[in-house]
Amino acid sequence: MQNFFQRVLNWSNINDMAVNFTETKEMVMGPVALSSNLPFIQWTEGQIERVSSFKLLGLHLDADFSWHSHVEAVTSKATKRLYILKQLKRAGVPHAQLMHFYLAVIRPVLEYAAPVWHHSLNKSQKNQIEAIQKRQYESYLVAHLTCLILVLYVLLDWRT
Repeated sequence: MQNFFQRVLNWSNINDMAVNFTETKEMVMGPVALSSNLPFIQWTEGQIERVSSFKLLGLHLDADFSWHSHVEAVTSKATKRLYILKQLKRAGVPHAQLMHFYLAVIRPVLEYAAPVWHHSLNKSQKNQIEAIQKRQYESYLVAHLTCLILVLYVLLDWRT
């Protein structure tokens, strides 16, 4: 691995590119037993930090391919945005605009690059993501059912 790293450094020098060593990380993917025996990658001023997870292009990758950190990050981010949606609802924003907010701001967070990671989630990780979607839909359905019942009361002239 050290030899490959040296070749990357040579290539970057030839092409007038600089490697930011403070931001460079190493992650060994696979069983923990294999990574514990590997030597660290060295450079002139120290060694490259070895990490068990990192964020790349919006995806949180884990060394054990579990997607645990990605699901945690996505659900945390979506939950914060659901709170904003709740505040908008309390402020009296119409339901159509609330649904637009959900589809434009929250759902993309939950579905970003889903073809890459969704197939390899375990059941509890899928349930975490679906719980956020269910919260929104339940709120949306309750509001629409309430409106529908009020319309029926008016149209059918029901008295309480």
